[in-house]
Amino acid sequence: MAKLSKLAKIYLVLVFAILYAPIFYLIFYSFNSGGTMSSFEGFTWEHYGAVFNDTRLLIILMNTVIIALLSSLISTAVGVLGAIGIVFLRNRKTRKTVLSLNTILIVSPDVIIGASFLILFTMIGVKLGFASVLISHIAFSIPIVVIMVLPKLQEMSSSLIDAATDLGASKRDILTRVIIPYIKPGIFAGFFLALTYSLDDFAVTFFVTGNGFSTLSIEIYSMARAGITLTINALSALIFVVTLGLVLGYYFFNQRAGQSPGTGGAKT
Repeated sequence: MAKLSKLAKIYLVLVFAILYAPIFYLIFYSFNSGGTMSSFEGFTWEHYGAVFNDTRLLIILMNTVIIALLSSLISTAVGVLGAIGIVFLRNRKTRKTVLSLNTILIVSPDVIIGASFLILFTMIGVKLGFASVLISHIAFSIPIVVIMVLPKLQEMSSSLIDAATDLGASKRDILTRVIIPYIKPGIFAGFFLALTYSLDDFAVTFFVTGNGFSTLSIEIYSMARAGITLTINALSALIFVVTLGLVLGYYFFNQRAGQSPGTGGAKT
């Protein structure tokens, strides 16, 4: 593997510094005993206490977590089945078309997706709130799961399925005892990535949420419009830490997928 030049390393350091400096600045002042971000007066947990003492904020946090977990679980189940279906499509042209449609959903701007769902829900009479947000999050998470699972499916040798079939395994046994165990790292990676996207989403949720229901991203936006307080810093810092944990979890399972030699090899 070629080593990075000194100039390339300096460039990378500058890029990451520019990206992360505002985040660490925000986190740093979340511990400020003063009420502003102009000067650091002293260390305090007061603003974090304010977050956990705010009942409304805790309810919104619970809404966000429930939406993220439900949408991730459902989208993972649907995405895995969808990826399996795509891989086993016999018509190559149809397979490429479906993959292209899946990719388009990933790269499409969130504003367009959110506006599309808003129009759809308005047309069919779905009340904006928990259900509309959940459906939207499931919809934009499915293509992510498909993309994460597909590489593991494509690297799986067809001889594994042929061997299972010759041994008399049913289609259900092949799915649950051969395919699913092999692609498990991809499934976990897809789940964590879908969970992260759901927790962080603002644009789509902004369009499909209704009165009486909110998520953390929407609440932070509303609080910021009313005026910046260090409670926002504390809340944002907590979200950053949780997101960081999810991303590390994703890379953990992704690394395991890269290191695992298939499913441990065929046993005879």
